[in-house]
Amino acid sequence: MTLRSACVLLLLGSLGVAARAAAEPVAQLLVADAEPGSMDDLFGSDEPADSAAASEEEAAGQSDGEAEPGSVDALFAEEPQQTAKAGDSAPSRLTGFFENKIAYTYEDPDHWSLARNTLELSLDGRGGGVDWKVSGRAVYDPVYRFENYFPDEVKDDQEFETSIRETYVDISRGDLDFRLGRQHIIWGEMVGLFFADVVSAKDQREFVLQEFDILRIPQWAARAEYFKDDFHAELVWIPYMTYNDVGKPGAEFFEVVLPESFPEDGLRFVQDQPQGIDDGAYGARLTYLVNGWDLAAFYYNSRDALPAFARAISFDPQPLLTLTEVHERIDQAGATLAKDFGGFVLKAETIYTSGRPFSVTDFADVDGLVEQDLLDYVVGLEWAFADEGRFNLQFFQRWFPDHDDAMISDDLESGASVLLTRRFATHWEPELLWITSVDRNDSLLRAKLTWLSGGSWTLGGGVDVFSGDPGGLFGTYDARDRVYTEVRFLF
Repeated sequence: MTLRSACVLLLLGSLGVAARAAAEPVAQLLVADAEPGSMDDLFGSDEPADSAAASEEEAAGQSDGEAEPGSVDALFAEEPQQTAKAGDSAPSRLTGFFENKIAYTYEDPDHWSLARNTLELSLDGRGGGVDWKVSGRAVYDPVYRFENYFPDEVKDDQEFETSIRETYVDISRGDLDFRLGRQHIIWGEMVGLFFADVVSAKDQREFVLQEFDILRIPQWAARAEYFKDDFHAELVWIPYMTYNDVGKPGAEFFEVVLPESFPEDGLRFVQDQPQGIDDGAYGARLTYLVNGWDLAAFYYNSRDALPAFARAISFDPQPLLTLTEVHERIDQAGATLAKDFGGFVLKAETIYTSGRPFSVTDFADVDGLVEQDLLDYVVGLEWAFADEGRFNLQFFQRWFPDHDDAMISDDLESGASVLLTRRFATHWEPELLWITSVDRNDSLLRAKLTWLSGGSWTLGGGVDVFSGDPGGLFGTYDARDRVYTEVRFLF
């Protein structure tokens, strides 16, 4: 059987299995709790989220390069928050999407790596002077039924799950808006990269290769916003943290890649995600529009959603490596700017983080971690074309002012990205994204072709190619090159 035939058969089979699997959990979909995970990466997903607009309003409307702008002005367009007047009511509305995504890793050892089926339902309405929304998601991946490549812990973690998505109430009183519940809080707006988007939790079990509406995990939060002319102030309190999810050791994109000779029973993974009242997060963001410049500054204090991995090695009675998630409390302060110059758009973000732990190569170090302060910044230029095409260039750097020589990273790391997309014959949309390090052999190339039905269906396929030396952000996954197909239906 050819690879193409196998993909077709698997697509048909997994769609049928997902339909049967989704029938049972639909009733509990809106009350199941999300399961927090681990890891945060510098880079974000680059895939457009045209098809996600109906399911995750704010994530699609404000995310880093998700929306497909038809003009330069549309790059800054924010979906206005609905305001409810006292006594107003509106009928509830059920929306959602179903997506099937299949991936085949063709590098040795080649294997099926994904056959994920995702069903998301969202119910929203207005009553009693408030807007409200309830949404949930069910995911089933039969690849773990027929593929023996993954350990049992990975199968238990990723074969089937349900989670609460955006579930909140909105209250508006004059210039003040309040949102209480599980919600997306998105402060960063760069294409394909995460910098100022410090509040969002992320599902990294597919590294940075997921669509934004799949990748982002909402937080349980209370948010207050004040609007006055060109000024906007935002206060956020998160009493119960949701952490990034990297899955379990042995997963396709688990951050720590062990040597093939390492014994399977020689690794122990400890997941430690603090959830006490003192482990919450809080922050503030101020935005001002002056002479066409969209300027913002923010501060955020939290347990780091990105886990570091503390290590402990013992040799009695046999070698055993213990990896423990570490979520230290960190401070993050930053600023963003954006300006439409007519022919192109300038965007920039910078963020200073204090107290984040990083791994070191010194095995004499007790836990293999060292705390560091770091400065990240990115500058981007984007041109939008009349045929709904986009050309985006970005340059970014990370600087460690007190660099430890035992770290894998240099004291200054630089990189660049190029994104090119254009729509042809109304329905066809090719996309090419290249992210590369300037200092080392380390890059990711993504090529994708999407067919847009003009209605509820979108179909696509592509290839993701990693290259670089072991230990690099992308080179770590040099053996994870893959081809994939995806189908999405909106309702």
